[in-house]
Amino acid sequence: MEVIELAVKNMETLAVDNSHGYDQGNRWGPDYDCSSAVITAWQNAGVPVKTNGATYTGNMRNAFLVSGFSDVTNEINLQTGAGLQRGDVLLNYSSHTAMYVGYGTIAHASINEFGGTTGGASGDQTGMEICLRSYYNYPWNCVLRYTKESKPTPTPIPTPEPIEEVCEVKLTLPVLGFNPGKKSLHVAIAQKALIDKNFTCGGYGDDGYFGNGTLQSVKNFREENNLPDKDVIDSEFWEKLLSI
Repeated sequence: MEVIELAVKNMETLAVDNSHGYDQGNRWGPDYDCSSAVITAWQNAGVPVKTNGATYTGNMRNAFLVSGFSDVTNEINLQTGAGLQRGDVLLNYSSHTAMYVGYGTIAHASINEFGGTTGGASGDQTGMEICLRSYYNYPWNCVLRYTKESKPTPTPIPTPEPIEEVCEVKLTLPVLGFNPGKKSLHVAIAQKALIDKNFTCGGYGDDGYFGNGTLQSVKNFREENNLPDKDVIDSEFWEKLLSI
């Protein structure tokens, strides 16, 4: 999970950054103690363990359990560390906690440069106040593992603004002339359009035959629309006839 990796990276970064040391008297940054270091690593990864009440080793278990963690102690060999997974939180209720970062290694805040818990200078004076080290059994009472499925918040899909589309279609239509003996679909289209514009095309209407009635309607349409006096339906005629 990305959340686990982020928490581990937070802890690993803290362990190698000597601007952060061990101090129980000033433990929420820039210096930390064991519990505030682990709690901060998870809180900054987006898991609200501190928000849910984790402040020291004695209340960490309950706060972590309500924040998406499970107690997996029974799955772990505490003596050897077998069964541990990257990101697991090792906890001794009374005095210590650490994070397992994989490859037999833990990250933890341990002790100041004087071997005590308070009074040291800010920052890591020895390189070991907050550090990475090989796994050991402190002894640990509990192992907590983040198991909550990480589900990103879906991003709402915006409703697009309505777009008025203009589609221009150019039709290539044939030139039609007087031919009363041949039925044509294109003649019927022209007749229908003429009738819609109140040119009757004779008594048979849009029958598809270019006869005398249609010819007269073509002449009348041309005259009314200032088109050249022709006996055909050509591209100029079609354009005018089919215009809206």
